[in-house]
Amino acid sequence: MHMFFKYVNSAPIKYFVRHYTVHKPLSPLAFAFDIDGVLVRGKHALPAAKRALAILDGNNEFGIKIPYILLTNGGGVSEAARCKDLSERFGIQIKVDQYIQAHTVVQSIVHQYADMPVLVLGGRGDTLRKVAEGYGFKRVYNTLDVLAWNPSVWPFHDLTVEERASIKNADFSKIPIAAIFVFHDPRNWALDIQVMCDVIQSGGIVGGPYVSKCARKPVDLVFCNPDLVWRSDFEHPRTGQGTFKEAFQAVFKALTGAAYPCVQFGKPTEATYTFAAKILSRHAGGDSVPEVYMVGDNPESDIAGANAAGWKSILVHTGVYNPQHGPPKHKPTHETEDVEQAVLWALEQELRS
Repeated sequence: MHMFFKYVNSAPIKYFVRHYTVHKPLSPLAFAFDIDGVLVRGKHALPAAKRALAILDGNNEFGIKIPYILLTNGGGVSEAARCKDLSERFGIQIKVDQYIQAHTVVQSIVHQYADMPVLVLGGRGDTLRKVAEGYGFKRVYNTLDVLAWNPSVWPFHDLTVEERASIKNADFSKIPIAAIFVFHDPRNWALDIQVMCDVIQSGGIVGGPYVSKCARKPVDLVFCNPDLVWRSDFEHPRTGQGTFKEAFQAVFKALTGAAYPCVQFGKPTEATYTFAAKILSRHAGGDSVPEVYMVGDNPESDIAGANAAGWKSILVHTGVYNPQHGPPKHKPTHETEDVEQAVLWALEQELRS
C-alpha cells in the first residue's frame, strides 16, 4: 500500500476533503511534469505515468482533482497535435492550456516580430512554419526555403520530393531576416548553421556582403531548448538542441572571433518558469498556488529551474538521471523511482499538514 493512503483516516485529510467538497477552495498544491523520461519513454507511455495522472484527475480515495501542467523542452509540432497524442497515450484528456513546450513561450514575444521576416529552424518540412504562423508570425521562412531558392547555399544536400513539396518560394536576396528562432532540434545541422552564419554576418540578407560587427544590423537569435541530452527508447541519452547551439556558437566563433549573443528559453530559464507559473495559477483558480511540485528526470533543467523558481522539486530515476553515476549537480527536494511515487509523496506532504 502506498504511504499516501495510510493516512486516509487522519484528521487533517478528513478536514481537507470535507472542506474541499463543501467550499471548493484552492488546491493546496499543483504539479508541473516533464514528459520525456518522466511520463513517456520514446513513443510509449510509462505505466507509472498513467496511474499518476489518473490519481490527479480524481481517481483517488477522495475524488479530489489536483491541477497540473506538462512542462517540457520538447516540441516540433503544435500544442494541439501533441495534446491529442498524449491524451490517447494516457487515456486522459490533456488540454492545450495544460501543455507548455519549448517554443510555447515564444507566443509572449510574437508582437515584436509579427510583421517581420523570421527564420524558424527545426522539425520536419514546414510543420514549424505552420506552428509559428499559428502563434501570429506572418512572414515565416526556413532553411529548406533558402536551399530551394539557391542550391549553392549548401551544395551537399539535395532536397527530397517531400521537402520540395513543403517549401515557400521567395527571393532571399530581397528579404531582410529580422530574427532566427530555433524552435526544435534541427534535422540538418550543416545547412542550418551555414544559413544562420550567412544571415547574421550579412545583417539579414542571405547572400549579401558580410559586414563588420559594428556596421551590420543585428539579427535576433532565440533558442528554445538548452538541453544537451534527453531520453528516448535508446539505451543512453540522446543529444538535444543544446548541443546544436554549442555547435553553432563554436563555428560562429571560429569564423568571427566571438560567440553570437542570443536569447535562451526553455527549462531552466526564468522566463519559462515565470510563464509556467502564470498558467498554473489559472488552473489552480487563483493568483498563486501554495505549493508547486516539479517532477523531472533532468537535474540540469527540471531541478535547477524549479529550485530557482522557489518550487519543490522531485527527481525521478526513469530518464536522464542515473543515480549510479553519482549525486545530481542540482539537489532536488526529493528523489523517487518514478512519477507515481513522486505524486503520492507530494500529496502526503501537503494533505497531512
